[in-house]
Amino acid sequence: MQQLETDPAKISYSDSKLHVLLLSMAVARLWPTVYSNGVDPGWVPTKMGGEGAPDDLEKGYQTQCWLATSNDAEAKVSGQYIFHQKPKRFNPTAADEALQDKFLEVCEKLTGVRFR
Repeated sequence: MQQLETDPAKISYSDSKLHVLLLSMAVARLWPTVYSNGVDPGWVPTKMGGEGAPDDLEKGYQTQCWLATSNDAEAKVSGQYIFHQKPKRFNPTAADEALQDKFLEVCEKLTGVRFR
């Protein structure tokens, strides 16, 4: 099992993306009546992405809007990683249920909010 870095000074951008995916997968597993997915908006031209980012800014947010509002069967899914309205392979570490549980424990310790 991968270790979770708990020192905020040592957490990288890619760590934060894994943490979001761990959370979305944990919600999908623990709350089966709730749709929960990770979304990759792509590398879009924002202040963070920079002017030279190759992806389309509109496509960067369309997937989130589609998942939140669509009645399409393809949008009524949970526990997926979605890029431009299509499932995409994701870091298999995020599917590790023991790591998801450890992540929720760390979140509770940091925030005082119990997830379950």
